[in-house]
Amino acid sequence: MTSAPRPGPDWVTTPLTADLLRGALDLERTAHGLLPHRLPARARAQCADGQLALAESQPSGVRLVLRTRATAVELDTLPTKRLYTGAPPRPDGIYDLLVDGRLAGQGSVTGGNTLLLDMATGSAEHRPGPVGTLRFTGLPEREKDVEIWLPHNETTELVALRTDAPVEPVPDRGRRVWLHHGSSISHGSDAASPTTTWPALAAARAGVDLVNLGLGGSALLDPFTARALRDTPADLISLKIGINLVNTDLMRLRAFGPAVHGFLDTVREGHPTTPLLVVSPILCPLHEDTPGPSVPDLTALAAGRLRFRAAGDPAERAAGKLTLAVIRDELVRIVRQRAAEDPHLHHLDGRELYGEPDAAELPLPDGLHPDAATHRRMGERFAALAFAAGGPFAPDGPVRPACDTAARASR
Repeated sequence: MTSAPRPGPDWVTTPLTADLLRGALDLERTAHGLLPHRLPARARAQCADGQLALAESQPSGVRLVLRTRATAVELDTLPTKRLYTGAPPRPDGIYDLLVDGRLAGQGSVTGGNTLLLDMATGSAEHRPGPVGTLRFTGLPEREKDVEIWLPHNETTELVALRTDAPVEPVPDRGRRVWLHHGSSISHGSDAASPTTTWPALAAARAGVDLVNLGLGGSALLDPFTARALRDTPADLISLKIGINLVNTDLMRLRAFGPAVHGFLDTVREGHPTTPLLVVSPILCPLHEDTPGPSVPDLTALAAGRLRFRAAGDPAERAAGKLTLAVIRDELVRIVRQRAAEDPHLHHLDGRELYGEPDAAELPLPDGLHPDAATHRRMGERFAALAFAAGGPFAPDGPVRPACDTAARASR
């Protein structure tokens, strides 16, 4: 799917503009073209963390959306690919092509920049590379909606768009907008492609437009993220809270409760009555009862495998160190307390998306992140629990009282 653009007078070059993109909160003009961001510039300016910068620039859920009769599409991009010292090379990121909502093709762009990461030392080296071209041909010759979902795990600068017929923005279809925030699991971790991350799968099943603020390693209750959520138009909001706070060992129980309240207060400033679903962590045996931080398993890394281990001590829970079990209990308490005055606030125990029976069948390959099959299962379950009749995101509103899913998951 990569090559130089073919010559000839039939190509129409269309400027890359905001009205052709969905899922990004900001677009940065670069020396090469357009870089989608999933956090606004003001938020990015308030944190110099390299992990956050990497995560928010990876366009999970960001897609080009076109209305056209074109049968051929070319997209020049400059990807930035990650390599880990001592680990096998990662595959090139996948672009998904949808025609009228159905998957019609996939491709990758070779070349591009490389970011070499050393998990043992924390160092990073940036190596520049060339622009590449993605090409899709054989599209049906009729008016249609075309979506190109960018790789969820590759920073992607958009350089040029060419088609063999004019394109225009897709008109508003009146679909509800679902704004979701979470960790690398929501970002997409080891999903097979951008439309098969669990939020993308759930959104497709529910017929909603996704804005995915899943930020790998960076769902840390940051105030600037809360403000970004507050200021982003949305009909539905979900917040998946927990795992990053444990595996970064960022805060203790004393700080966690007030931080959750403050985060929710900020989101509610912009969305006072929007259905808001707080989702606790999925099962992760590594950190159920053992605090963080999570660190690379150097023995596995030496063997060419990326795995993690918990470096905390269960005895440290007495000093307020967080585990996933502690976080789940606290989130139930907080949502129950707030729901007494906020009837649009709801809770979902993450173990309903991935629990003990799932871990026995589909264990987390690196100890932290679900694989492609688990993403599919989680997306299907979230759609059934949140968007179906009786769920908090159902068009007619929820039937179950808040927090009841936690009680069901514990049985």
